[in-house]
Amino acid sequence: MNKKSELGSQTVQSTMLLPLWGRATASEKNPEILNDKEAIEIIKNCNYDFSSIAKTFGEFGGICYIVRARRIEDTIRKFIQKHPCATVVNIGAGLDTTFSRVDNGRIRWYNLDLPDAIAFRQKFIPDPSRNTSIAKSLFDISWFDDVAFHPKDGILFISAGVFYYFKEEQLKEIFKAMAHRFPGGELYFDAESRQAVKKSNRMVQKTGNKGAMMYFYVNNVKDIEEWSPNIHAVACEKYFEGIPANREWSSGIRFMMRASDWLKMMKFVHLRFSDK
Repeated sequence: MNKKSELGSQTVQSTMLLPLWGRATASEKNPEILNDKEAIEIIKNCNYDFSSIAKTFGEFGGICYIVRARRIEDTIRKFIQKHPCATVVNIGAGLDTTFSRVDNGRIRWYNLDLPDAIAFRQKFIPDPSRNTSIAKSLFDISWFDDVAFHPKDGILFISAGVFYYFKEEQLKEIFKAMAHRFPGGELYFDAESRQAVKKSNRMVQKTGNKGAMMYFYVNNVKDIEEWSPNIHAVACEKYFEGIPANREWSSGIRFMMRASDWLKMMKFVHLRFSDK
């Protein structure tokens, strides 16, 4: 059954198609890193021309998407080993398929995204058991009340490719509010350096999307700790660290991975909120 994208092409929400394409195409070639069967199936059933995305981002771009998904999955698995009944909130869920690969049969999962993005998501990924979609903006803090939170069970917030699109002051305020409302919680997300964000903006513009400019970057994770005494940096990790290399990758791709980590262009940030 073909389902045509109804998202506007000049919106941040439409960028959810980029990681979908990346996970589907790159996981077929690199299943040892990520085996995203759902993304592959969605691509087959989605009446959308991905040729422009493929041309712009290429093989390295696809690898970046599966590495991001893998690193987030690994973090979730470690968290739910300690907290098997944890709550996981996927901020800016888009067409993410992580739940199906990490579910232990006990966690509670929430997909938070804007109303049109959630409506689009549910055409392809209906909410399974213990899943709840919240059709609200990240900055509409009424979503706090939609999340069942039991401090003893733990809560982990994840976000992939989302925070780039907001101004630092916006994120500062919502991080502070989350830290106050969800004491003991943790937040894991990807980020880029200031220079990398400039480069990413040029690439996104090549796809024709002029409405998804990126603003937020992380050069020093300690700067985020200064936002609130309740926010603590657990780690700032190299993007490709610990990822198994595929022998079929070109020398150019291997070089870009090493250069990215050496220059700290892309990274993963892990924060923890103070207990009350």
